Amino acid sequence: MRIHKAGISIILFVVLIELAVLVLLKYTIANVYVDITAAFIALFLLIFVLRFFRFPYRNIAFNENEVIAPADGKVVVIEKIENEEYTGQKMTQISIFMSVWNVHINWLPVLGKVVDSMHFNGNFKRAILPKASSENERSVVILQPTKLDKKIVVKQIAGAVARRIITYAKANDNINAGDQLGFIRFGSRVDILLPSEYIIDVKIGNKTKGGISQIAHLQ
Repeated sequence: MRIHKAGISIILFVVLIELAVLVLLKYTIANVYVDITAAFIALFLLIFVLRFFRFPYRNIAFNENEVIAPADGKVVVIEKIENEEYTGQKMTQISIFMSVWNVHINWLPVLGKVVDSMHFNGNFKRAILPKASSENERSVVILQPTKLDKKIVVKQIAGAVARRIITYAKANDNINAGDQLGFIRFGSRVDILLPSEYIIDVKIGNKTKGGISQIAHLQ
């Protein structure tokens, strides 16, 4: 199993803390049952953290007419926005909620170019709530697809547990299939806002796989 680079420091920290606690218990309480219980808890926590930062192998390839899911998770919102704040366009917002059990790598959803990348401090409300899109800590990336003279907006949104948004996409980067947008640590949400020229291919409740699932296409 591959581990994503975003998790290396956290995994090392968890391992060091667990070793310190286990050694401390051994030389203070010195009870075999306590030692065994603590060892099982430490192992479970380590497996959870390793699983969270897993980096699955995916055969990612898509064409210029497709929009691919930027994240693993569940579609929780599909709604029309008349005047989107970053583009001034009429757009459709698709929100994908990621639980702690999902892969938390985020992928760029189209072929094209990064126009801008911005980070905003904010709250840490539950990511599934509607206000999270505008009030929570978030990164906003504006994309220019190759097949359309209108912008696409992708938001990485922190949740109640997520406290660290990593965004690799930078202004003027060329976007290729399989490129990573970033990573969100522990439970979060990704919004993608599409111009009206796109036909939406998902419904609320659908599960998505980042870099693989087609969520929209050009007419």
